[in-house]
Amino acid sequence: MTHPAFSVCVYCGSKPGNDPHFATVATEVGQWIGRHGGQLVYGGGRNGLMGIIADSTRAAGGRVVGVIPSALVEREWAHEGCDELHIVDTMHERKRMMMERADAFLALPGGIGTFEELFEVWAWRQLGYHDKPIGILSSRGYYTSMMAFMQQVVRDGFMGEWQMELVQAGEEAAPLLRQLVQAAGFNPPSYPERL
Repeated sequence: MTHPAFSVCVYCGSKPGNDPHFATVATEVGQWIGRHGGQLVYGGGRNGLMGIIADSTRAAGGRVVGVIPSALVEREWAHEGCDELHIVDTMHERKRMMMERADAFLALPGGIGTFEELFEVWAWRQLGYHDKPIGILSSRGYYTSMMAFMQQVVRDGFMGEWQMELVQAGEEAAPLLRQLVQAAGFNPPSYPERL
């Protein structure tokens, strides 16, 4: 691939989770990005969902950019198979570079690091630091409770509904990815969405 058609930054777990479905979804996301000529921007690890999505993106012909702090190179096992692997000094540098290299953002299941990255990029959008689409892939209802809590935050007057509208949530990878990429101004070629 000479130049990717678009770049999607994916936040996800450095563990695979207990449900094999999460690994399946990470594979689907990577395959979709690769098959549509895209580029994955992610945290640079080879373990868990992170490694699965990187491997499946590359296997499907996509490009992979990993960004990992030096302190996490051993803990998350930096993925040497990335087309670009950037080892940075701090988490702040990692997140800034990932944001700059992406056209859209997608959160898959993950832990506190995934949540922190999602909420930061969401906060940055509400503050006008970027205007890139953000998606939440609630596979098997993973984010259902969180989104219900966020609606409670709106009802209690700490957020406006317009802030909820800054993210798009879905349970199926392919339609959500297409929606995000199109919202970012790109028109990926049409392939059967079911792999």
